[in-house]
Order: sequence, then C-alpha cells, then structure tokens
Amino acid sequence: MQKRMGEAVARVARKVNDTVENKADSLADLANCKLMTFPVGIYKAMRSVTEGIHCISLANNELKSLTSRFVTTFSQLRELNLAGNYLHRLPEEVTSLLHLRAINLSRNRFRRFPEPLAAVTTLETVDLEENEITEVPVDKLASMASLRSLNLRANPVGPEVRLLVRPLVPFDLLLSPEEPIPEA
Repeated sequence: MQKRMGEAVARVARKVNDTVENKADSLADLANCKLMTFPVGIYKAMRSVTEGIHCISLANNELKSLTSRFVTTFSQLRELNLAGNYLHRLPEEVTSLLHLRAINLSRNRFRRFPEPLAAVTTLETVDLEENEITEVPVDKLASMASLRSLNLRANPVGPEVRLLVRPLVPFDLLLSPEEPIPEA
C-alpha cells in the first residue's frame, strides 16, 4: 500500500511540476492517480501559481474527504471535478469559492445534497449523478440564482422531490425515469 501511495504522489508531483512550469490554469490531469488524500507537499510546490488555477480534476481517485485547506488554497476555481471518489460531505469553506461555476460530484457517496453548495452564488452546473441522495433542500436550491443544471440521475430521491422541485426552480433538473408501480 505504501508503494502504491508513493507512486501516486510521484505521478501527481510530475503533473504539478508541469502545471507550474507551463503556468497553466488547470490541474486537469490529477484524475486516476489513486490518491486517498490531496498531498500536502503539493501546496508548497504550487504556492506561486495557485491563484491562477481555475480548473482541477481529481476524478476517479480514492478521496474520502476534501480538506478546507484545499478549498482555501485553490480559491479561484471555476471548475472542480471530484467524480468517482468516496466523498460523502464537503467542507463549509466551499462557500468561499466565489468563482466556481461547475462541480462534478457524480459517483460518490453523498446521501444528502451538499448544502454548502447552495451558498455558492456563481454555481451554474452541479452533477450529483449516481450517489445515494434521498434528501434535497428544495428551498435552498430555489435561491441559487445562477444554477442552470442539477443532475440527480441514479439517486433514490423520493417522489416528493419530483413534485416539489419542478415548479419552484428555474433550472434543468435531471432525474432518472420513475420506476413503474407494480400492480397488485
């Protein structure tokens, strides 16, 4: 396990060095690195360029949590892809991402809509496909003025969400087709 973690960190370090050297605005290539946590050493390596990073993909890793330090370090993010991890909550500091327009949290372990997202006024797209979400704070979603699309496909949301959400919110709500009710 230690060898695997070391290889993952080395792979990430190479990708981060490329980003720093090229002064890129994206850390889009941290997907599939088998990361269990975001490596602390990366913060120092990227200190000079974090303000310029607008897009990060940590998709298909093994992340169980996102730290507040990660969120506050990359405060200029516009896009964040965390699909295919083991996340079940987001830190409150997500509310400080004043430029975030799109977040992909599909294929994670959320049971509820991550409420800190409701306070991110710039969010246009939220992808929560294939989670375990049963509860959705409809009143908070209705106040998300910039939201254009919310993907809740393949979640066990109840019929009350289907009834409540559609008339109240001015964005595209993507849900899985309802299962037909078996006849007795």
